[in-house]
Amino acid sequence: MTAEAGERRIRGKVADVLVVDDEDDIRELIELSLLRMGLGVDSAGSVGEAKSKLEDGHYRLCLTDMRMADGEGLELVEYISKHCADVPVAVITAHGSMDNAVAALKAGAFDYLSKPVSLEQLRALVKSALEVPKPQLKPVKPVYQLTGESQAMQQVRTMIERLARSQAPVYISGESGSGKERAARLIHGLGPRADKPFVGVNCGAIPENLMESEFFGYRKGAFTGAESDRDGFFQAANGGTLFLDEVADLPLPMQVKLLRAIQEKRVRRVGDTQEISVDVRIVSATHQGLKDRVDEGRFRQDLFYRLNVIELKMPALRERRDDIEMLATGILERLSAEAGMRTPHLTSRAVQALQAYSFPGNVRELENILERALALALGDEIDIEDLNLEPATNDKSSAETVSGGPSASEALQDYLDHVERKAIVDALGKTSGNRTAAARVLGVTFRSLRYRMERLGMKGERGDPADTGDVH
Repeated sequence: MTAEAGERRIRGKVADVLVVDDEDDIRELIELSLLRMGLGVDSAGSVGEAKSKLEDGHYRLCLTDMRMADGEGLELVEYISKHCADVPVAVITAHGSMDNAVAALKAGAFDYLSKPVSLEQLRALVKSALEVPKPQLKPVKPVYQLTGESQAMQQVRTMIERLARSQAPVYISGESGSGKERAARLIHGLGPRADKPFVGVNCGAIPENLMESEFFGYRKGAFTGAESDRDGFFQAANGGTLFLDEVADLPLPMQVKLLRAIQEKRVRRVGDTQEISVDVRIVSATHQGLKDRVDEGRFRQDLFYRLNVIELKMPALRERRDDIEMLATGILERLSAEAGMRTPHLTSRAVQALQAYSFPGNVRELENILERALALALGDEIDIEDLNLEPATNDKSSAETVSGGPSASEALQDYLDHVERKAIVDALGKTSGNRTAAARVLGVTFRSLRYRMERLGMKGERGDPADTGDVH
């Protein structure tokens, strides 16, 4: 019985999946697997035949090989993206051909499979693809939202809606406190994995010697203290999304292991001899310039290109000042509700002061300012005095925040080092030399703060990296 006949018998309507491959045995294997899932299947042995079928019928998913006698699968991906945008397409690549997979994802492919095709991964991909919300349907409103009606935020939300329909890895860039994790949760919440786990990992907070066991899990007896089997982050996020926050802080040895896990979609627990398949979508983020880290030799280029298939840039708060009043009102309402008190009103002077402030810590800093003001304010109003904004940064442009910028005789790097050193000294002063607390004030990881202090030669300052004031 042909795939077409099987489809008519099972469904009696247009096929669910179009399989495109010029190798009969692979095509038949995939067809049989899909039929066993109760899906209708149609097939094509060339790019030209596939285009013809797409013109005549409608499919819920297309699976295509990357290399065929009459063309490239990438050509079909681009055709579907242009003419059949509501049909997710996944590509099948030769083992080790990650460049092709990345190119297909950038062109609009939903996901990819590597040869030899794992039937377990095939079934997971198909189930995920067939649950993708169609563009004309209004997605369910997720818990996490990104507030703001500025043009910058409208563009971000539009991009997130597009990203939610794909399985391509996403790299979210932006300053600390700009809402990168909220964006990641929104991508997850609007996509087909919304009812599956979202696992967030702060890569800068895990000791290097524990990274492999934390990411991949371990077997009982693998090392001293391993008293039972334990799953890692990949297993915990199986079927859902793994969010790698501050991914730039990963040490090079772990970057190699992470790259392999992402490419092969398999992990091996510490102390185990067998690999297990995992189905996770990778979303990563960092406030650091990841491309600069690559240029410095501190981040693998192949991992960078694997993570940065699609980049989402989160705007700084000073780039969307029109949103500040709306954000502040929403934050005050939430904080007041949590404290069981009436929501105070922001005076016009307070709003103007907030809109003029540079917000080096972005939305996170705005929340801290308002939480402090809520505690200090008398009555039902918050005025400019209650905000206690730093005068040095209460300017309309962040470029003018410290003494108007570098002098004509001062090198830019020297000026930036001076600003950075002053910020660190101020943070250490506010936290009595506690580097962990200072890192939180600055909105960076402890490891990042330690690196910056070492680079600036600040070993004589309070919070010397060699001190024992903090335990890590």
